[in-house]
Amino acid sequence: MAERIWDRYLSEQDRAHVARHPAARKGVGRRPALLLVDLYRWVFGARPEPLLDAIATWPASCGLAGWRALPHIQRLVAHARSRGIPVIHVTGLEGMPGWRDATPRGGTDATPGELDRRRRRYEIVDEVAPLDGEVVIRKTAPSAFWGTPIVGLLNGLDIDTLIVAGESTSGCVRATTVDGKAYRFRMLIPEECVFDRHEAPHAINLFDLDQKYADVVPLDEVLAYLDSVGPGSPAEG
Repeated sequence: MAERIWDRYLSEQDRAHVARHPAARKGVGRRPALLLVDLYRWVFGARPEPLLDAIATWPASCGLAGWRALPHIQRLVAHARSRGIPVIHVTGLEGMPGWRDATPRGGTDATPGELDRRRRRYEIVDEVAPLDGEVVIRKTAPSAFWGTPIVGLLNGLDIDTLIVAGESTSGCVRATTVDGKAYRFRMLIPEECVFDRHEAPHAINLFDLDQKYADVVPLDEVLAYLDSVGPGSPAEG
């Protein structure tokens, strides 16, 4: 089997257990939707920069990890749209305290530049901006399910499978995936389309999600799945 992103972080005992009890595939349904989690300016910044440089102006940046994932996410989004798969965007809700401090780092004596960056922090980046007719859900917690109307939306669309892309793997992607599984959706994560500012939590959370709540698979496998269920596929014929 090809090496997975998490393999180098596993202990000898972990490897032995996985070899004896590999993660079972959870499977997918026939009515997927694509859920894009927190692809906003606050984590990308204005341009690609290494993490320790980027946080000087964008404290929540994921550095180059987000920019490396972005072309893969664009490919996924374009494919979903071309197959008629619903695309749902999730971002933060301004003006209401979230699960963190109400005031971002920088205090009340922020410079005009800092204030401008705060104002734009939840703007979804242009590379994956919503199209007319695509739903944008605003949340105040890590999970896209907490306190939002997303379950009603998904039920109304008769969705049974959620493809999750975005960030951060160890935070909002994980929380959304666990809650999605709790609501009995089948959860699918294209490995190249999620990212985190920290390498080890990214890898280990993908391992844990694959073990318990989702199928973490290569992007090409997800695209082939979309081809199999989109309009004009054998399943729709």
